[in-house]
Amino acid sequence: MEKKKIFHNQSIRRTIFIYFTITALAASLLITFSIYGRLSSQVSQTVMEENQSLISQVARSVESYLRTVMKLSDSLYYGAVKNADLSSESINSEITLLYDNNRDDVANIALFSQDGALIEAVPAARIKTNLDVKSDSWFTNALDKTENQHFSDPHVQTIFDGNESQYQWVISLSRAVELTEGTSTAQGVLLVDLSYSSLAHLFNGVTTGSGGYVYLISSDGEILYHPKMQLIDSGRFMENNLAAAEYKDGNHLEEFEGTERIVTVKSVGYTGWKVVGVTPKNVVSLNTIKTRLFIIFIITLILFILTFINSYISSRITDPIKELEKSVGILEEGNLQTPVYIGGSYEIQHLGTSISNMAKQIRVLMNDIVTEHEAKRKQEFDTLQSQINPHFLYNTLDIIVWMIENEQKAEAVKVVTALARFFRISLSKGKSIIQVRDEIEHVRSYLMIQRMRFKNKFTYDIEVGEGCEELASLKLMLQPLVENAIYHGMEFMDGDGEVIIKSWREADDLFFLVCDNGLGMTEEQVASLFSDSIHTTSKKGSGIGVKNVNERIKLYFGEQYGLTIHSEPDVGTEIMIRLPAIPYSQIIAKGEQLWK
Repeated sequence: MEKKKIFHNQSIRRTIFIYFTITALAASLLITFSIYGRLSSQVSQTVMEENQSLISQVARSVESYLRTVMKLSDSLYYGAVKNADLSSESINSEITLLYDNNRDDVANIALFSQDGALIEAVPAARIKTNLDVKSDSWFTNALDKTENQHFSDPHVQTIFDGNESQYQWVISLSRAVELTEGTSTAQGVLLVDLSYSSLAHLFNGVTTGSGGYVYLISSDGEILYHPKMQLIDSGRFMENNLAAAEYKDGNHLEEFEGTERIVTVKSVGYTGWKVVGVTPKNVVSLNTIKTRLFIIFIITLILFILTFINSYISSRITDPIKELEKSVGILEEGNLQTPVYIGGSYEIQHLGTSISNMAKQIRVLMNDIVTEHEAKRKQEFDTLQSQINPHFLYNTLDIIVWMIENEQKAEAVKVVTALARFFRISLSKGKSIIQVRDEIEHVRSYLMIQRMRFKNKFTYDIEVGEGCEELASLKLMLQPLVENAIYHGMEFMDGDGEVIIKSWREADDLFFLVCDNGLGMTEEQVASLFSDSIHTTSKKGSGIGVKNVNERIKLYFGEQYGLTIHSEPDVGTEIMIRLPAIPYSQIIAKGEQLWK
């Protein structure tokens, strides 16, 4: 539940970025490890092939070396020993010649009789005292298998005395030979001591990669050469040579002393020796520190590139959505006129177009609602203003009857004429906006009738500024204000009342002022005039209140126009009307219903 809440509060850009990055990273890691495994396998295979090639080359070098020695042995036997009569001639010169030609590889050449007696030795040397060579393995092996040439394990030369040969490591090649002495023949043994250093020279500098090495063993596993021979002799290094003797030629994976390694084996011809190459597994499997650091670097680089690409892609996807969101936010605040962002992919463009069309439709509907509401209110006001309070009409007709009965025909005619003008302007063919001239004439007729009714209890004065009569005014605007002044301001006052009506123009505004010297009102009473219900009526008047006049002005001309009332108790009341100074001809040209 918490996880859903966390992702619910994330922005779409961050959500896309996270999901895309995780997916791309997972795919990248999968590909990286797959390539790593495949590369590691290929590297292992390549290294093993290279090791096998290297070990085979070393084995060929050893074989070449042994063939050279065996050729020397053949040359000694067939060229010097076999055809020589040892009883009458010496073969020392032939042996010496062959020794000199191969002295880099050969330490000693000796010829023994079947009973172990030394016949020839090059370089000149003598057998150690009390030494019986017949018990040595090289001697017995040669006589046991006369058809073969036999190689011994590396050992310290122990046959001859001499400072030069003291403690010299050699490998002995021995073979049975036929010795001729006069008319008799007998078997003998030819011994060639090979210099161990010449064999070791074949392995110098030969390695199988970092930490790898190559060594030589006999068929039974005895170590013939090892780069760490001294450590092995001292017991500080162990080698798995006995197991290597059991391996067939090729690559083998083994674990020795807790370390995995690859062992490459190649057999040497003529001897059964084996050249063994050892390579640590971690070198082959790309598990070195440098390789791991390189892989980490590659993964980091891929992650950085993916992050950059994901950021760019998520921006391209979400920036149009964010711009569209801003536009929708402005629309939510009520500003339906703001242009809606349309951009990005086809879907977002389509969504932006739909929202723009929806905003337009909302504006149309709101305008229709406002227009309908204003039309309804205008109709209510027009219906209200078309109603004449029966008390006013009854009292006016009562005055006319009284004047006729008292033979005041001239006064009755004035009242009837004023009443006729009053009704004519009240109707005005259904118009709500009339000329200032007609509005002034309407209120003048009303004042004349009321003054006769109240028997000259008040006076009135009307002043119209120059150029104001042709301007537009709201019909039945002044009469309700004058009506209030008469009924509520002066009806119960002592002394004569006075009503003053003025009209003037200031720049683009038209002002009316209705003043009376009646009882006046408190601030609370003034405030209550604007809070009365729209249908609050006077039982004696026309039924149109001050609040209704103020709302009608604002409805037709705007909120900046309307009434301002200033009144003091026992002093009087002043009502200021502010309208726009609009020529009536402009209203006619535009149409009253289209105004505003």
